Amino acid sequence: MTNPPAQERPLTVPNDHAPVSACQAVLVEDEQAVRLAIAQTLELGGFTVHPCATARQAQPWLHAGFAGVVVTDVRLPEQSGLELLDQIVAIDPDLPVIAITGHGDVSMAVDAMRRGAYDFIEKPFAAERLVEAVSRAQEKRRLIMENRLLKAVWLKQPDLPPLLGQSAAIQRVRTMIGSVGPSPADVLINGQTGTGKEVVARQLHAASGRKGPFVAINCGALPESVFESEIFGHEAGAFTSAQKRRIGKLEYANGGTVFLDEIESMPMALQVKLLRVLQERRLERLGGNDPVSIDCRIVAASKADLLQMSAQGAFREDLYYRIGVVSLHLPSLAERREDIPLLLAHFVQGAAVRYQMPAPQWTTQQMATWQARDWPGNVRELRNFADRLVLKVVEGDLSARPSDAWGAGGPHTLSEQVDAYERSLIAQALAAHDSNVAAVAEHLGLPKKTLYDKLKKHQLNTGRMRP
Repeated sequence: MTNPPAQERPLTVPNDHAPVSACQAVLVEDEQAVRLAIAQTLELGGFTVHPCATARQAQPWLHAGFAGVVVTDVRLPEQSGLELLDQIVAIDPDLPVIAITGHGDVSMAVDAMRRGAYDFIEKPFAAERLVEAVSRAQEKRRLIMENRLLKAVWLKQPDLPPLLGQSAAIQRVRTMIGSVGPSPADVLINGQTGTGKEVVARQLHAASGRKGPFVAINCGALPESVFESEIFGHEAGAFTSAQKRRIGKLEYANGGTVFLDEIESMPMALQVKLLRVLQERRLERLGGNDPVSIDCRIVAASKADLLQMSAQGAFREDLYYRIGVVSLHLPSLAERREDIPLLLAHFVQGAAVRYQMPAPQWTTQQMATWQARDWPGNVRELRNFADRLVLKVVEGDLSARPSDAWGAGGPHTLSEQVDAYERSLIAQALAAHDSNVAAVAEHLGLPKKTLYDKLKKHQLNTGRMRP
């Protein structure tokens, strides 16, 4: 180089309270100039880099709670990159390791992949290739860490559906649940179909600390003829088929929460009665005269603009203001697209368990395409899409990544291993070059004809490729 390398930062150790980038990479490279160049490349790509000259210096970050990626040269003094890889796999097999190998070290790269490396990069490499590989690994690690957190929460409250996502919009919802949940205030949830209104209602119930039950009522699914009896209850003989007393939902939910979904569908006559019950916190069963005190919190939900309906005479304005002491807006999926990777990964894992089928993988380009969709059915539509992915009824290349080819039940004979590794290399190159055949052929050093033959042999999708 013409100019001497810039001064390298002194080695620092992790600090749980220090503000760092959400994207982190531990870099292990013994050559100072190379280490500095790679660190600068990753920093420009948005990563906080922890540069290390030896595997020993990297030890403070090698634990199951590290949320980043490890990038290591294979040839290192003292402890080799492969030995470091074995150590990391023993600590946390889901901690992505990207191995850097010298030109011609194909056998070493194969060994690294078999031992659990997420990816490998051969020197010399383009900066874009490194940043793309580390970014994919970071995204995988982020999803793994968030799923671990969700699992921990689920173990504490297995019946509570999770409120998934880290977007600003969903964080605001969490903040509102945290502040309003412990209060006795009634809540009105507004949101499009499929945005998770019942999930939020259950979260509010959990945050309230109430010991009574959570009772969900779909106002749009109840026939008007039985609505009053279901909500308020009835006495024996109140009508022809009422042979004995029935406790209504409001009374049954004593000490708990009543969730009135699609409240805009409630008949106008019953809106009057509900308003009085909510004001007085007591009711009379159908056919009865004795007032019954109730102690339940009301969480209502609507996909319509109740205030606008009130102006049109389709919903009682006084009831709107009574149930809307606190209003909570749920964002559509289009308003929180950055949450789609986590949501989809969560739903796919659940579907894979239900259908006893392997969870599919996807490319960065596929995820970008899915994030750009409108998703009019919101989270519910995305969950159904995850089911179709697992059942393999969605078009698109869902080839396994290289790191998936050596798992349990994978290839065993030398020929099978070679074929599996060749397939994983081609699948990786397709993802890295946006399925551009010319670029993939150049990257792999293959004639186009040979590449097409191998694509056919390995049944890799060519539908989106351009010549």
